[in-house]
Formats: sequence, structure tokens, C-alpha cells
Amino acid sequence: MAGFKAHITTSGLLGLGYGGLALAMFDVPPSTCVLAGCLCGVSGMLPDLDSGPGVPLRESLAFAAAVVPMMMIDRARHMGLSFEMIALAGSLLYLLIRFGLGWALRKYTVHRGMFHSLPAALIAGEIAFLVCSSGDLTIRYYKAGAVVVGFMSHLLLDELYSIEWYRGRLRLKRSFGTAVKVWGDSLWANFSTYAKLAILTLLALRDPIWIDVSPTGKQLHEVATTLLDQVWR
Repeated sequence: MAGFKAHITTSGLLGLGYGGLALAMFDVPPSTCVLAGCLCGVSGMLPDLDSGPGVPLRESLAFAAAVVPMMMIDRARHMGLSFEMIALAGSLLYLLIRFGLGWALRKYTVHRGMFHSLPAALIAGEIAFLVCSSGDLTIRYYKAGAVVVGFMSHLLLDELYSIEWYRGRLRLKRSFGTAVKVWGDSLWANFSTYAKLAILTLLALRDPIWIDVSPTGKQLHEVATTLLDQVWR
């Protein structure tokens, strides 16, 4: 499998291209391009959050704990929170991500489990979509897409490193097929992953931004809102 340096280099270069392309060819603010490029670069480490104590877990958690609270400031303002409440919520969220999430990942995940899968990439993208508070749907897609691109670069690179040249021919290592997958060996991990994907999809569709997108978007928003209200009862 590819190492940490290979993953972060690949996703970092993709991030430069992802942000640079939007800056050069589309009317995207430079700050948004820089943020999207950084998200893409760091997301190249996300699948290895299941690798236990080490550089990928430590660096990804540190980045997420610092950036996620800042990305949610606009959303907190829209909720009418005061500056003091925003600062308090940001501090609590930092501690939750940095230490609480880190503890859970070390305790309940196994390497090359469902973190290395296509539904996990979609989950990462949907979380990014929900965290972003821009009223522009295209910009939110752009930021969420950065996370998916970085995440997928890790999975594809792992699969590429599972192919080797041996005695004059290509052969597949035992690890081939364990990164880009839709189903793992653990039934509970599969159920948990797809349950999270379903809930996050409903939460994303429940976002008010869909109301003004199109009649179909409004209908999906209403369906998602109804289903979630029934679940929370």
C-alpha cells in the first residue's frame, strides 16, 4: 500500500490543481479556491484515520479540529448565536473532534475497514456539504467535491500500489480490492456505514438551500424533513 508521504503528496498536488483550475477558469473567489485546495490535500489522509495512533490520525484530527469550527461560524450566526456562544461552541467542538473522535477511532476501527470504501468517500463529502454554510449551492458542491477528490485519491492510490510487477508479469497483491469497495467483511461495519450515509443524505436534503433550487429540490427537502422528524420522535 502507499505510504503517508505518497498519499499527502498526491492529494496535495490534486488540491493545487483543484483550486487553481477554479481560480483560472471559473468565477470562484480566491479564498474559496485556497480553502478547497487545502480540503482536498488533507482529505487524502482521511481513509487512514482507521490506522490507529500515528501521523495520519494525528494530523487529520488536528486540521479538522481547527478548521471545522471556523467553517461553521456563518451557520452559527444564522442561528442567532452570540459571539460568546459561538466561541464556546467552537471550543467544545475542537475538543470533541481532537480528543473524543480520536479516542473513538482508535478504539472502534480497524485498518482497511469501511473507512476504505466508496460509501465512506460519500460520507466525507456530505459532512463537508453540511459544514459549509454558503448560500450558493455551487460553492458548497465545490467544497464538498474537494473532500471527495482527496479521499478518492487515497483509495485509488492504495489500489494502484496493490498491483506489482513480478517475474515479468503483473500480479495482484492480497490487498487488492480492499480500498475501493462498497462492502466489507464486518456486517456491523457495513450496516453502520450505510446507516450513517442514509442519515447524512437526509440531513443534506433537509438543508433549506434546496427549497429555492427547483420544485424537485423542494419536494426532496420536504420528504427528508418528514422522514427525519419521524426518526427523531
